[in-house]
Amino acid sequence: MNIKKTLIYCISFCLLFALATKAQTQNIPLSTLAEKKAKLANEFPYEKVHLQFDKPYYAVGDSIWFKAYVTTALNVPSPISKILYVELISDKDSLVSSLKLAVENSVTTGSFILPYPNFKEGNYRVRAFTKWMLNKDVDNFFSKNIYVGNALSKDLMTHINFDGTVNDKGQNVKTRIVYTDDSGKPLANKKVSWEVNADFQKIGRGKETTDANGVINIEFSSSNKVALNSGELKTSLEMGDKKVLNKNFSLKTATPENDIQFFPEGGLMLDGINTKVGFKAINSNGLGIAAKGIITNKSGKEVAKFNSEHLGMGSFNFIPEFGETYTANVTFGNQAQKNVVLPPVKNEGLALQTRIEADSLYIDIATTPDFLNKNRNQPFYIVAQNGGSLFYAAQSILRIAKYTIVIPTDKLPNGILQVSLLNTDYVPYSERLTFIERADLAKIAIKPELPSYKGRERIKINLETLNGLNPTNGNYSVSVINAAKVPFDLNKETTIYSNLLLTSDITGFVEQPNYYFNKLNTKRLTFLDNLLLTQGYRTFSYKDIAADKYPKISVLPEQGIDISGTIRKSNGMPLEGGRLLFQIPDKHYSTTATTDKEGRFNFRNLIFKDSSEVVINARNNVNSKDLRIMVDGESYPAITRNINSPANIINLDSFLNTYLKNSKIEHRGEFMLQEVVVKGTATVKKPSHADHSALSGLNMMADRQVQGDQLVGCAILTNCLTSAGLTFVDQQLFLTRSYNQGNRTPVEIYANGMPVDVNYLFSISPSGIESIEVFNTDGISGINQRTNTLGVVVINMKEIVKVKISKDQLKELFPPTNVLTFKPKGYDAERRFYVPKYSGPKTSLQVQDYRTTIYWNPVVLTDKNGKGSFEFYNSDDKGPYDVVIEGVDNSGNISRSVYQYQLK
Repeated sequence: MNIKKTLIYCISFCLLFALATKAQTQNIPLSTLAEKKAKLANEFPYEKVHLQFDKPYYAVGDSIWFKAYVTTALNVPSPISKILYVELISDKDSLVSSLKLAVENSVTTGSFILPYPNFKEGNYRVRAFTKWMLNKDVDNFFSKNIYVGNALSKDLMTHINFDGTVNDKGQNVKTRIVYTDDSGKPLANKKVSWEVNADFQKIGRGKETTDANGVINIEFSSSNKVALNSGELKTSLEMGDKKVLNKNFSLKTATPENDIQFFPEGGLMLDGINTKVGFKAINSNGLGIAAKGIITNKSGKEVAKFNSEHLGMGSFNFIPEFGETYTANVTFGNQAQKNVVLPPVKNEGLALQTRIEADSLYIDIATTPDFLNKNRNQPFYIVAQNGGSLFYAAQSILRIAKYTIVIPTDKLPNGILQVSLLNTDYVPYSERLTFIERADLAKIAIKPELPSYKGRERIKINLETLNGLNPTNGNYSVSVINAAKVPFDLNKETTIYSNLLLTSDITGFVEQPNYYFNKLNTKRLTFLDNLLLTQGYRTFSYKDIAADKYPKISVLPEQGIDISGTIRKSNGMPLEGGRLLFQIPDKHYSTTATTDKEGRFNFRNLIFKDSSEVVINARNNVNSKDLRIMVDGESYPAITRNINSPANIINLDSFLNTYLKNSKIEHRGEFMLQEVVVKGTATVKKPSHADHSALSGLNMMADRQVQGDQLVGCAILTNCLTSAGLTFVDQQLFLTRSYNQGNRTPVEIYANGMPVDVNYLFSISPSGIESIEVFNTDGISGINQRTNTLGVVVINMKEIVKVKISKDQLKELFPPTNVLTFKPKGYDAERRFYVPKYSGPKTSLQVQDYRTTIYWNPVVLTDKNGKGSFEFYNSDDKGPYDVVIEGVDNSGNISRSVYQYQLK
């Protein structure tokens, strides 16, 4: 049975002991709910995005190569969107780079360049989405942490450890920092100045001298009222000859903040029913921490024990009693202790439990005596859905206390299944997530032509998809990396399995997502069940579906680039029936449009590369000199906090040590001039907030900055501030991130060092702006406190230079308003990965091949039988090489395989 084709909206209606054929209810029947759910899936299909990268981390000087897959229900390639947006974001939640990519056959490829010296080391993340996905929460976007190290022109490497304690008197932190040069040699007998800042307070400062191993030890304290974990430790190491090396460290993990939560299966603890309770313990950095303890009742009697099994998660069973209060006495892995009260026990309700045995899903339903007596012979529903589609729906009468449903797993799709017990108003009694892993989960067999290979030898690899349901033509991407130079824990990887089958359907951070798909981990499915007991689900309301309350669609799918706007007369009235000519000169392309009664125009499904110049001409109208063309700005989602921030790495130098050693050799030509000092005419200092004393209390670096040339083509400034992380609503300007969180406090606005109101922005010509700086906080300036605002926007105007200009130059300063020439955001050009073709073994005159990614091919196709091949040339280095293949076929069979070979 082909579940991918026939079960997308197929409902299995079953009878459980008795049908409610004569139930008296005003509610719609279950069959109608199923029809409405199918209608929702058809009219509001959701999209997912998955990106495969050529390797797990990078260094300054590298290129980040990736392949993107856009899928819909059951991972079938999506025909909905034809444009994908991919963003590179810093750990300060600032946009570093963005790509606009054309999607063809539901896939696209792209790359980010990390040039020296424009990039620095840090924890970055890549976010990817389609505009159609904006109709849901941004948590549905693809997001992955990207670690970037730096081996170019780097004199200082560090490793820091914190040992913090918290008690009633305050917080105390002991810190150990190791300083070495880029070769790992300790920087001994060096003076280090340090300073700790948190909550805009200076917590401590001092001077130390490194010992023979390059180590200093620092200790500082603060009161419990200070949010120390949000602070920063700044250090400055003196190298001599007035050379100072600065290094700052986040204090996020400085003091322990252990937490634990308990989650009864199905959401409830019911009187007298044996209940499984999941729990999750985390430390201050958001990662799992070991935890154990006992559960006691209100008289102190022990009723259960618990012990975490994996990443701070586990589960235990006990029979709760109504009227009792249960407390968990917890001891964490760092010996800290905590007492937590469990959720209250209810005497009425339906309990839902699931378990996988052999090839079947068992759904156990139980009820308390009080609930059974009050609701005997009342109908209720059992429904199970995956990917927005129902796969099981049944109606039953409540007549007995316990019964079990058995569903063969081959009737269900791979991935997370949400099982719900609903009342006749479609309000859940109980819900449970469970994971279905079918035996026919698709795999890729990798078959090299030879058993072993030599340096620079050509390798041909055949591949064939196995299992799956009717494998068809597939689209795959292949990466071959030097595993010795790029060591990484595969359990922590983001793979097509971990993303499309797991993390894209649940909320919150998932530590080591690929652990649950690594067959070497024998208890992975047990631990996955514990994970699903403690994670939320990205879901919908059955009650809303029954009432025909469908999600609001605010953004339509993109089939191409659209450019829209308005034509108005000088008196502000719209021009109805106006004729426009749209041109892309470098493509010799033109098209026309006519405005509607509101003066609106729209050129749809355009294709042009980024930085292409386009022209909109309205001259062919009566009194055309009296017309004004205004183009709409393009909207982008706000950059929210990184949900995967617990996976950020504080000690990047040591984490990437092996890779950075090779990177320094590979990119050695990029820092040959690092010590050259050029003396000459000083560069012209650009205007900034630092030029004004009133703004001196702001942070030195803005949280986001938009250069004036990015505002070219902008007619009204307030319409073009989205890219600056600002939202203009109700004649007020807000930080988008705060506005989306419900905060309606406007920002304070400064122009050339003077405070202005939002109306002033309408008088500013965007062409006269040098830059716009946006600050999420006011630093130590006190601006927000004085003006009751949130955040500061600083507009730096270009300096006026008095020069003599000709008549023609004067005309250029006042271009005609009926012709608009500008450069909208187009498709980013595709770059190709360089693949060398060696003619034989390396000779003494040839340069050593130091590449870490020796092959990247984002387009490997298989035929209707699931077969394909690719070939590449080996590098010089001996050792293990990993061949990683991911992809999806036309039926939605997702696949991933890793093959390792040795170069001898």
